[in-house]
Amino acid sequence: MVEIHETAIIAEGAVLEDGVKIGPYCVIGKDVKIGKNTLLESHVVIEGITEIGEGNKIHSFASIGKDSQDLKYKGEPTKTIIGNNNKIREFVTIHRGTTDRWETRVGDNNLIMAYVHIAHDVIVGDNCIFSNNATLAGHVTVDSNALVGGLTPVHQFCRIGSYSMTGGASAINQDICPFVLAEGNKAKVRGLNSVGLRRRGFSNEEISNLKKAYKLIFRSGMPLKEAVEELKATYGEDKNVMYLVDFIEKSDRGIAR
Repeated sequence: MVEIHETAIIAEGAVLEDGVKIGPYCVIGKDVKIGKNTLLESHVVIEGITEIGEGNKIHSFASIGKDSQDLKYKGEPTKTIIGNNNKIREFVTIHRGTTDRWETRVGDNNLIMAYVHIAHDVIVGDNCIFSNNATLAGHVTVDSNALVGGLTPVHQFCRIGSYSMTGGASAINQDICPFVLAEGNKAKVRGLNSVGLRRRGFSNEEISNLKKAYKLIFRSGMPLKEAVEELKATYGEDKNVMYLVDFIEKSDRGIAR
């Protein structure tokens, strides 16, 4: 069963799976697919080649799948992919990809609060929280379990690591390492996200190793390359520390420190 309000406009070709509910004045394009038990409140617009998974709740005036704001975008058949069980609040905008990645992708179980902008070619993992008015420029990557504070702009091509937390109104122009707290304009790393790690079920040993890795990278004064090599030698069997090392080694914009 699919429920569609009489004022909604659903283009021929759109696919709505069982349990989908479409509220008043929504507009759904012809290349849109919406998975089971997803709810659209009023005035939601979904266009382009867009796939939305199951169990999502999309609040009023959200706009998903519209053209990129990148001036190089010329109407190529790029995609917007949304996973399952996301909460997408009022006035959120999520734009389709460009020929860089060919898609914008949001994973599962994310909370995307009001007025958040997710630009073209952004990749978001699972279980992330974006507070009100967070703005992700094109090509940003946000790994799973990250929290981005309100009124926070993230520069294009930046990456935000898992289990990190950025303070409100921080301006992010370099990569934010996993497991850290960062804030400021421009954003700087202020400490390890110890409370968040405990809440996420990290063991005392895991947190202890991350604290040692944090001090070596951010507080020892050791050159970054040397710190990374020491971490490899000392904590090569610790998957969290090795994820941190891999993140640093793959950083294109450099890490915020």
